[in-house]
Amino acid sequence: MTVSTQGSIHDVLVLPYLNHAIRMLESGYATATDIDNAMRFGCGYPKGPLATVDEIGASSVRDALLARFEETGDNLHKPVALLTKISDESGSFTGVAGDDAATPELRHTIEKIGVVGTGTMASGIVQVFAQAGYDVVFVGRSQEKLDGVVAGITKSLDKAIAKGRSDEETKAAVLGRLTGSTSREDLGEADLIVEGIAEDLDVKTELFKDLDRIAKQGAILATTTSSMPITELAKVTSRPGDVIGMHFFNPAPVMKLVEVVTTDLTSAEVDETVLALSTAVKKVPVSCGDRSGFIVNALLFPYLNDAVKLHESGVAIAEIDAAIKETAGFPMGPFELLDVVGNDVSLAIQSELRNEFGEPGFDPAALLVQKVQEGKLGRKTGEGFHTY
Repeated sequence: MTVSTQGSIHDVLVLPYLNHAIRMLESGYATATDIDNAMRFGCGYPKGPLATVDEIGASSVRDALLARFEETGDNLHKPVALLTKISDESGSFTGVAGDDAATPELRHTIEKIGVVGTGTMASGIVQVFAQAGYDVVFVGRSQEKLDGVVAGITKSLDKAIAKGRSDEETKAAVLGRLTGSTSREDLGEADLIVEGIAEDLDVKTELFKDLDRIAKQGAILATTTSSMPITELAKVTSRPGDVIGMHFFNPAPVMKLVEVVTTDLTSAEVDETVLALSTAVKKVPVSCGDRSGFIVNALLFPYLNDAVKLHESGVAIAEIDAAIKETAGFPMGPFELLDVVGNDVSLAIQSELRNEFGEPGFDPAALLVQKVQEGKLGRKTGEGFHTY
């Protein structure tokens, strides 16, 4: 396949992404507003995919996808039935059914927050809740790790002060709400406990068994996982209705999005409470179910994978990155983003999506696999698709 124009690069990479988003809406997995908000606030895109289809025109997107499908035979390029329906009716995806839900309210009393973990994500979550006025107890494996969390938050607050966005009084108040502990037992009085440890199902399972023992009756147990099956964590507790996903994006104090992920076992009151709480801490929550990739990763990583395949066909990386930023308005080209995310992370997520959905078009690109095998993971190793 030869691609020589920016328009063609746009069609090869962006049209399947738009089709995936429409398929997600058609399946009832998420509302149009939540899908668009997920990509705007999770990836920094100027518009969500469904708003983009409305802007281009549903019939134009359908016709362009049909042309791609005829060329590739890839089921992922076949226009989704809902796209054809909207095209035939000259309609739009704005305000479709499911976007008129009532504003969520706190159905549980939330005063004290617990956080398990001391890494970048966990530390960011601690800061988010403390800045919003909540007392936070955070648990780590050593005093050194706990001190690192406080140091990181202090540095972040000092930067805000230097930029005129905060002051010493606010900083003191935020730091005064923090309590570090090396004992999980100190989470016993928390109304919500957020887990932010390693992406390892065995480790998380052990933790949730322990949290079930420690947490008080009615406490909500949340995981920040981006890839583990939340249902499996819920099932090892005696309170599966109180278990939910609360997927923050990194860095948590900066990124607005929180994917609120329910299992079939999560109670409606817990779901509504976490949605309301996310709004209260100045985040944009979106609702979805316990499925590989949730909203953002399920739409983002096939697009990144397609970009690698396009490069394999002979199109230069620089040309692809430049075209996407110019024609789609994305803040980064796909190869720039791959190197930030990490090729190992990208490969793992793409492999999960292939297993979840069974689509041959989701097969990880051979060059992506090769980069991981060679240890060229991106910025963190000094080389990925670019050299640093």
